Amino acid sequence: MPSRRALIGGAAASVAAAVLAAPHVRAQVQPQVVVVGGGFAGASCARALKQLDRDLAVTLIEPETAYLACPFSNAVLAGLRGIEAQTFGYDRFGDIGLIRKRAVSVDAERRRVRLEDGTDIGYARLVLAPGVDLRFDALPGYDEPAAEIMPHAWKAGPQTLLLRDQLAAMPDGGVVILSAPANPFRCPPGPYERASLIAHYLKTSKPRSKLIILDAKDAFSKQRLFEAAWRELYPGLIEWVPLSSGGRVTEVDQTTRTLVTEFGSHKANVANVIPPQRAGRIAQSAGVADQTGWCPIDPVTFESRLQPAIHVVGDAAIGGAMPKSAFSANAQAKACAAAVVALVRERQPVQPKLINTCYSLVAPGYGISIAGVYQPRDGLLAEVEGAGGTSPLEAPSSVRELEAAYAEDWFRTITSEVFG
Repeated sequence: MPSRRALIGGAAASVAAAVLAAPHVRAQVQPQVVVVGGGFAGASCARALKQLDRDLAVTLIEPETAYLACPFSNAVLAGLRGIEAQTFGYDRFGDIGLIRKRAVSVDAERRRVRLEDGTDIGYARLVLAPGVDLRFDALPGYDEPAAEIMPHAWKAGPQTLLLRDQLAAMPDGGVVILSAPANPFRCPPGPYERASLIAHYLKTSKPRSKLIILDAKDAFSKQRLFEAAWRELYPGLIEWVPLSSGGRVTEVDQTTRTLVTEFGSHKANVANVIPPQRAGRIAQSAGVADQTGWCPIDPVTFESRLQPAIHVVGDAAIGGAMPKSAFSANAQAKACAAAVVALVRERQPVQPKLINTCYSLVAPGYGISIAGVYQPRDGLLAEVEGAGGTSPLEAPSSVRELEAAYAEDWFRTITSEVFG
């Protein structure tokens, strides 16, 4: 039986074949494809579009001067990595047009994107990659001012540094509480990697401290692997409180750093509240988000099911079984680019096969992963049975070290590919 890595490699080859299958066509007319959002999904899509058809006029709209990557940002919290290692610029995008303004609305009927300065830009096809917005309306007591006291740090940058500094200032013997939301949200294993690396920091710097995870779920990604690692590395340090035991946070009090659940209340020295999320704001104004707050898409083309000629990739999209991760965003962006090129050149899009691998660090030199292969089925992206899987539960330290090295290699490779 082929190994998990061989299966994933075969799927990757399938994705590459689908992306590269579109023949290059030189044309006098340059169709305008506009991409909104310069994260892993948007920047990957803009690059792939230009690589597949250099005669496309590709414009990337991104107001920020640099992108702060979320993968590996949990290592910043633990003092294992500087924030500069998470920072990537937009100065290597060649002949891709770059507009450094915020897109504020979309006129789907006229096919125009309105910018924050009141100007607008037309498109033949529009790709939205807005990431997520945090739902500050979803948890009583938790709003943007509260996030300056009880940081979410779910968007890398100042919030990451704030939470890092709060952990550094906490006295030994303090209590750190992490509140994890219900699905769906960005990076399903992220809260548990974060808990692990914070636990590493506490174990090495503040060993009398404790970390409590208040969870709105009864199960989470890579759970058996995380829990085995916690028993091995952090015995008695991490307490996980699931939904069925009163883990869902229903209210917070920012003045006392208290998190209230259906079963009681918990007072923290440092509180990391990760709120519910939804697709980024531009998706709402473009009319591509449904009542769930996320964007239904055609799994072959990533075209919105609500608005024609608008495609949605990355965390904002309803990806079926495919999780919201940087790896997924990059894979979806390439498949979407191939479909967009086919559509503007009046060809039939190729059905994609997509992969995702999500690495998590539990400690320095200790990595675990989960991988999957996905393809369109019944209108969604469905997992291919028998492909992918997780790291072995019982594995020697050499395997964990290798997975941690794979994670570092993946991050270097994807950021170099996407940002140059």
